[in-house]
Amino acid sequence: MRQRLCLIFAASALLVVSAQAADLPVAVKIPRLTVEASEKLARATLEACRKQGIQIAVTVVDRSGDPMVVLRDTLAPRLTLEVSRQKAYTAVNFNASTGSMAGRFTHPFSVGKVEGLVFSPGGPAIEAAGNNVGAVGVSGAPTGGQGEAVLPHGGGIQGVHLEPAQRNELLQLVVCQNHVST
Repeated sequence: MRQRLCLIFAASALLVVSAQAADLPVAVKIPRLTVEASEKLARATLEACRKQGIQIAVTVVDRSGDPMVVLRDTLAPRLTLEVSRQKAYTAVNFNASTGSMAGRFTHPFSVGKVEGLVFSPGGPAIEAAGNNVGAVGVSGAPTGGQGEAVLPHGGGIQGVHLEPAQRNELLQLVVCQNHVST
């Protein structure tokens, strides 16, 4: 009898949950950064820095912080690979440019001391259609204090191709005129 009562209760609870879940979407659409857009961002950054004689590494990460494209110029030190990845990872996880957070975490046990996070300029977030879709990390410029590589609008890199929406947007990027050192 007790087992039967539990079974009836479980079945009625399942019906209530099923009815409530019917109103909720089964899947959500999440804009994603394409590998083509990632490659354009990385290549444009590298080329702009080359024109100024700056050897850098650039990493473009998706919204999860996983690398999509990594480029290191011929003479850029090996260390720039890891620093550029960490800047991009930090920017995407905080949804902000790393330069805007440079002095934010100064206490000895603050989040800024977590391994793998870098809060120095050179890591703008990528925003498209109002969504955080990734970030770019740049490392290797010879001097600091020059700001970050962002679009004239500020607040991140905007106007990149998305998957599956907005493929017709043009990639616009102003880079390296404002890059900073590792």
